[in-house]
Amino acid sequence: MNTKRSLLFTMGAGIVSSAFAQSTSSTPPKQKGPLVWLDMDQAELDASYDQSVYAPNIRQIQSRYASNSDITRSRLGNPKRFAYGPTPIEGLDVYLCDRPKAPINIFIHGGAWRSGLAKNFGFKAETFVNAGAHFVVPDFINAFESGGDLMPMIDQVRRAVAWVYKNASSFNGDPNKIYLSGHSSGGHLAGVTLVTNWKKDYDLPMDIIKGGLLCSGMYDLKPVRLSARSSYVKFTDSMEDALSTQRHLEFLNTPIIVAHGNLETPDFQRQSRDFAKAVKDMGKPVDYIVGQNYNHFEMPETIANPYGLLGKLVLKQMKLT
Repeated sequence: MNTKRSLLFTMGAGIVSSAFAQSTSSTPPKQKGPLVWLDMDQAELDASYDQSVYAPNIRQIQSRYASNSDITRSRLGNPKRFAYGPTPIEGLDVYLCDRPKAPINIFIHGGAWRSGLAKNFGFKAETFVNAGAHFVVPDFINAFESGGDLMPMIDQVRRAVAWVYKNASSFNGDPNKIYLSGHSSGGHLAGVTLVTNWKKDYDLPMDIIKGGLLCSGMYDLKPVRLSARSSYVKFTDSMEDALSTQRHLEFLNTPIIVAHGNLETPDFQRQSRDFAKAVKDMGKPVDYIVGQNYNHFEMPETIANPYGLLGKLVLKQMKLT
């Protein structure tokens, strides 16, 4: 009986192995299409600007952003809400510390320019509040609401920063100690904000921002324009140029940290790497950080820990350690 059972098992295993070999050998290798950007064809470029392809736990992490923000508010209390402009979306959350004339960190959230709310990014607040800084998260329009135009989005982010500078004293903040951070499409918007001509466009000092943390952002929109993101962003030549931070580094007036995870999409990694090099080549202060074993959505969670990869660095940048 045992011999017969062994024989049947062996025969069965052989059948499975044979079928598996046939299925794999009959699958033709993927044919690479015409190159669209660097060494990538259209499918590869589209995947490189679609984080879900490289981060299968995206939904879990984004849900964690929201639930951890609720937990943070249960400990710190609700933030103060201020309007920085006339439309309903133009508001910002301020998580207050108890330090007089405290420094301020403004965080610009991501969401592929098409989603995200300030309330779901409060989970980082304790890093700053416990260290003696205010933490600000503005809301702003998304690409669907703007009809595919990114210009209203950057206009709102810039006006939010200008409002914080002008009104810092109203919540016991120091207008001379404003720092800016951002992640993903928020890293892109933060980068563009850092190269604003504040004097010309807002009649403000050119150095109103004293330091920047740009995590997993985009700094030249040419490859993004060639990707599937053009299905919902109506790129134009003028938009591409105006919102490509790397093309306007003459207006960068503050030290920055540029960071990404080594598990991010290839072109997101290249964007940060090339941008940091361009800043360094201009002789401007930049720290380039690669988070080992972090994907795109896990990187900003390290800000929520004062001993985490980015939490420690941003507090050091703000001279809070």
